[in-house]
Amino acid sequence: MKQELWITLVTYLAYCVDKELYKALDYLREQVRVLVEQQEKQNKRILLTKNQKMRVASKAKRLSRKMLEQCTVLFTPDTILGWFRNLIAEKYDGSQNRGKVERPQTSHETVQLVIKFKKENPRWGYQKITDQILYLGFQISETTVKNILIENGYNPEPDLTVRATWWQFIKSHWNVLAAYDFFTIELLVGRKLIRCTVFFVIELSTRKVFFAPIKPQPDGAYMEQVAKILTDYEDGFLKSKKYLTRHIRNQKS
Repeated sequence: MKQELWITLVTYLAYCVDKELYKALDYLREQVRVLVEQQEKQNKRILLTKNQKMRVASKAKRLSRKMLEQCTVLFTPDTILGWFRNLIAEKYDGSQNRGKVERPQTSHETVQLVIKFKKENPRWGYQKITDQILYLGFQISETTVKNILIENGYNPEPDLTVRATWWQFIKSHWNVLAAYDFFTIELLVGRKLIRCTVFFVIELSTRKVFFAPIKPQPDGAYMEQVAKILTDYEDGFLKSKKYLTRHIRNQKS
């Protein structure tokens, strides 16, 4: 009997509490409706700050979907729940800790070098110029070289209509070019003068000279041995060279 009495009393109190909450909720909703009507009359949108959105979203998340739809007047439930999702996304967004990603600026020195190569070697395209600049130790891409040429009024493609002179070829291949030649000397051997031939190679970019062993009458076997010395060993004099010419005279300074 006492148990049934307690259940009846609790049920009645719950009904009274729910009824009072419903009245309070209805009163608050009516206040919001009045606020919305005033805003619409003044043709103003209701704009919330980030902090206000956070406060509303955190409260709304505690309600069920059905209750949220019954309570919400200013905004739709999807809008408010969207604010809550954005709050979570911002919490785990590490973009502020990342450095600003920008394409590094090309130095003035590199730009001038690209233009100089193109002026002196009109037959070169942007790919050839890129290779030469990388060889000199500068870091640059083919796209950057192409853009530099276009921005300065040059055609990035090779101009095959221009005929390069011998001197232009030498100058454009200065770092990978070497020259060779022979000269003779008179050696006193046993009170007798013997004419010997000296073979030498000169590195044009540094003016370093390599002298092969002296031989009175150089033959094929001798030249084959010299070629091995110049190219086969790791420190071979011609290891990094691409072109070998007989001799160069009347060079411009």
